[in-house]
Amino acid sequence: MKLRDLATHLGATLEGDGEIEIVGCAPIDEAAPSDITFVANPRYARKLPQTAAGAVIAARDMQIAGRSVLRCDDPHSAFARALAIFDSRPRPRPGIHDTAVVAPSACIGSGAHIGAYVVVGENVTLGDSAVLHPHVTIYAAAKIGDRFTAHAGVVVRECVVIGDDVVIQPGAVVGADGFGFLPRGQELPLAVPQTGTVEVADHVEIGANTTIDRAATGKTRIGRGTKIDNLVQIAHGCVVGERTMIAAQTGLAGSARVGSDAMLGGQVGVTGHVRLGDRVQVAAQSGIAGDVEAGRIMGGTPAVELVLWRRCMVALRRLPDLLRRVRVLETRAGIDADDETY
Repeated sequence: MKLRDLATHLGATLEGDGEIEIVGCAPIDEAAPSDITFVANPRYARKLPQTAAGAVIAARDMQIAGRSVLRCDDPHSAFARALAIFDSRPRPRPGIHDTAVVAPSACIGSGAHIGAYVVVGENVTLGDSAVLHPHVTIYAAAKIGDRFTAHAGVVVRECVVIGDDVVIQPGAVVGADGFGFLPRGQELPLAVPQTGTVEVADHVEIGANTTIDRAATGKTRIGRGTKIDNLVQIAHGCVVGERTMIAAQTGLAGSARVGSDAMLGGQVGVTGHVRLGDRVQVAAQSGIAGDVEAGRIMGGTPAVELVLWRRCMVALRRLPDLLRRVRVLETRAGIDADDETY
């Protein structure tokens, strides 16, 4: 579309030639003259003289000369909306593939697409405009809202409840049995029946190969607007609040609770029955072994306040030098370093 029309769609202020034809979005290093790019971080402004982009989305106060610019308050957000406008990926058409198996008792909403080799079990409810890509399996009695998207290989187990506008990426499993086994010494561990379910609220996104286990009793719950990355494990009985973001390879042990608007970095581990308050942030590869109050920023294993953790990391790098200096002082003082009384 014309750059001036794109400015209108994005609510941006146009500077420069509004007749430029824009056909797509691209990174600043790869953009062609028919692309639009963006600069949200001032340190990338140095790349602007070399980019071939036809136009740039930028903040209102950023100095840019000799280019057509769309000015806005939040360039990153505006670029995301531009990506949506130019998204040309194929979209499935409504209909049921000949190889799909849909139980007679299933209730399928209008405009749904059910792809090849999909299985929809008895008494399933599937909302309007849902998309089930090939090899998706929906177990019996699952209840799923409108505009649901399940990519290839997704499994939704029995009695799971999923809200509207939920997206699940390939290979994810929602509602598998939780890891419920009681150790009994030399006898075989006793399996605890996982009779609960999983409840996923509206506007949740679940990454590829992520697993969310059903509760032993009650519900594992994922709050509205929460975004979960690939390869995340959420164990039975966990509760995650609204708008929380969980990065790849994070694991929540059974009955852990995470508040709303929290952010967990990659490979974070949270032990069972721990509570993280609202707006908690946890640095990547940290281990949470106890409750964390709302608003705290944590890092390390076991996790401590991020400021303290950074100081500890600085001290750790200095440890070899400190040990050498201690040995020098011990030698000067005539102290035997192997003397246990010392």
